[in-house]
Amino acid sequence: MFENLSNETIIAAFSLTLLAGLSTGIGSAIAFFAKRTNTVFLSVALGFSAGVMIYVSFGEILSKANQALLGSFSPVGARLATVLAFFGGMAVVALIDRLVPSMENPHEMHNVEELTSTERKHHKLMRMGIMSALAIGIHNFPEGLATFIAGLKSPALGVSIAAAIAIHNIPEGIAVSVPVYYATGSHKKAFLYSFLSGLAEPVGALIGYLVLLRYMNDMVFGIVFASVAGIMVFISFDELLPAAEKYGEHHLTIYGLVGGMIVMAGSLLLFM
Repeated sequence: MFENLSNETIIAAFSLTLLAGLSTGIGSAIAFFAKRTNTVFLSVALGFSAGVMIYVSFGEILSKANQALLGSFSPVGARLATVLAFFGGMAVVALIDRLVPSMENPHEMHNVEELTSTERKHHKLMRMGIMSALAIGIHNFPEGLATFIAGLKSPALGVSIAAAIAIHNIPEGIAVSVPVYYATGSHKKAFLYSFLSGLAEPVGALIGYLVLLRYMNDMVFGIVFASVAGIMVFISFDELLPAAEKYGEHHLTIYGLVGGMIVMAGSLLLFM
């Protein structure tokens, strides 16, 4: 598969992954320039992001993965391989969650108002910010691979997934920058750590590309693509929807979720 791709397609896929990763910087900007956290926006946006990921995983990615695997397996075998790869992708992200220190939850929701909190516990907060950046960076590796592979398969699909992941990275940028700024008083340091955590996504895409390059064929692509679906569904249920609930009301999250599904369904009908 990779050998038949143009340089423009590969560069475009990397660019989508880079833009999605660097949206953590938007979270930092919100933390520094907004007087209050727009929890309604974040709740709806995170629900929207989850809706996009869930719908595209079940409505598009799994079917394409199964189709690619039909060249190597019987119809039953292809479906079985798709299912196993799907849950295998979930298992990878779940394992990453288990390996990341639970005492520093990278998905702990932070608000802009915390910047003006009272007592500064420098060491603890700095450690929280650094651990959040590391944890988010680790989580962003499979997300980067997912965005990159989707971009290679279909530019429209890649844009949709990149947009969903970019939205989901905004509160992660806040989660990193708030405690670092609170501990150091430095906007530059807070933005730098947030920026570096986002760079893990294009790095994940690059490593995935280099590792898979020599082995890529329809069977490998089908397995990787089904795993990508599992990764995105797990992220949606484990990170995005719980975060959206914490930021706002339950119904706002669901409205965003349904809206994301509608937009994704419409784009699939119009452009694919």
